[in-house]
Amino acid sequence: MEIAGIVGILLIIGIVVVAVIVVGLIMLLFARSWIKVARADEALVISGRKQKVQRAVMNADGTTSSELAESPVTVIVNGKSLVNPITQRHEIISLRSRQVSLNAEAQSLDSVTLNVDGVAIVKIGSDPLYVRRAAERFASQDKAIEQFTTEQLEGALRGIVATLSVVELMRERKKFSDQIAADVSHELAEQGLILDSFQIKGITDAVGYIQSLGAPEIQSKRQAAEISQTNADRAINQKNIANDEANLIEQTALDTNTANANAGIGRARAEAEQAEHLARAQAEQAVLQQQAENRQAQLDADVKRVADAQRYEAETRAQADLFTREKAAEAAAIEQVKQAEARTRIAEQQAEADKARAAGEAEALRAQATAEAEARRLRANAEADAIRAEGDARAAAVEAEAKAIASNQEAFLSQRVLEVLPSIMSEFAKGYATIGSVSIIGGSGEDGASSVVGGDNAKAMRAVFDSVNAATGLDLASIIQGQAVGRGFGAGVAQATDAPAPAPAASEPVTRSSARTEPPAAPAE
Repeated sequence: MEIAGIVGILLIIGIVVVAVIVVGLIMLLFARSWIKVARADEALVISGRKQKVQRAVMNADGTTSSELAESPVTVIVNGKSLVNPITQRHEIISLRSRQVSLNAEAQSLDSVTLNVDGVAIVKIGSDPLYVRRAAERFASQDKAIEQFTTEQLEGALRGIVATLSVVELMRERKKFSDQIAADVSHELAEQGLILDSFQIKGITDAVGYIQSLGAPEIQSKRQAAEISQTNADRAINQKNIANDEANLIEQTALDTNTANANAGIGRARAEAEQAEHLARAQAEQAVLQQQAENRQAQLDADVKRVADAQRYEAETRAQADLFTREKAAEAAAIEQVKQAEARTRIAEQQAEADKARAAGEAEALRAQATAEAEARRLRANAEADAIRAEGDARAAAVEAEAKAIASNQEAFLSQRVLEVLPSIMSEFAKGYATIGSVSIIGGSGEDGASSVVGGDNAKAMRAVFDSVNAATGLDLASIIQGQAVGRGFGAGVAQATDAPAPAPAASEPVTRSSARTEPPAAPAE
């Protein structure tokens, strides 16, 4: 059922599509038969359809005015329109230009029969009024336009030729053409035609009248031409004579130059022959010279070849002697190499023996070094104990000094002053070091420069003591005396403390005491 429904729907759709296509084709055919389009050079004229147009009306006073009126014909230029083929009829009128040729026989004002050839360009006007007029007259007979135009132009041409003489026609052809166009344009416009241009191609006559008009002028021109030709011939003859004279002068000069050139050529030829003989002689002499040089070169080559052979023989003999000496030297070198190898083997055996002996000695030295190292270690331990004891004593002294400084500030300051006193006196003495020489003026003979310098030093030291006493209240002289006494007592105490100690106890190792008193034995040399 579903398949049948789908097939029915597709069938209906197909019928609808076909119907639409058929209707479209019918409408297209209908439109093609009803819609009419005019080309760019055509006008569409529809009969049976009214159109309002402006029409000119002649008034009673002679003036014209335009009024709106209905025309039974509708004109469409370069456009399209819908035409009912049942009630209306259409015509396509061409607006293209038409060329009309004419040949009219006419009699001029001076009674001369002339044949006038002309050509005109005529067309139906693009204005709807002109199209309507032409459609009313030429819609069914298009070729009648050319015949009508030809008749109108011939009639106007005959009428205008009758009012002009032949000379006027020949001289004022442009005016003649414009007058014909002006006379015919109004009649053509009444027929819906426009004259684009009109030109006179030619004017002739059967009796030669036009030709006879130019005969006097032609004869005058011919006579002037003959005179000009005669004058030209005379000028040509004169020019030819002058050219001949110039040619004769030039020929004479040419002959003279030719003779001179021939003489020069002969002279040059003789000189060339003489130069050729001289060159040949020189060439022969050069050949003989070259042959002599070649002969000399050949002799030199022979001598050189003999000398080269002798030198080669000497070199060969020298090389043989050299080879013999080289062989002898090689044999001697081989013998020396063998002797050197023997000496080398003996030296190697001696080295092995020395090596064994050196190993024994090294072992002995190693044992001795071990003993010495042990002795040095014991001595170092003893020295370290002594240094340690000395350090403990110095530490105790420093501690005692610190306690003394803490308890007696004045003594500490005096000690520091005494420490810097030598540096002060040293700076004072540098002043004398820069003096080159000292001269003493005045005084007894026993006083010398040393006594003066010593007195200055004593004065300087007293000045320093006085300055320190004034600044700190310390009496450096008394302090120095106290220091000297104290150092005396200190030296006595130090001697008492450095006395030999009692004998060591029985339990102390004997090796340590012996290490302090006996130095180690010297190594054997």
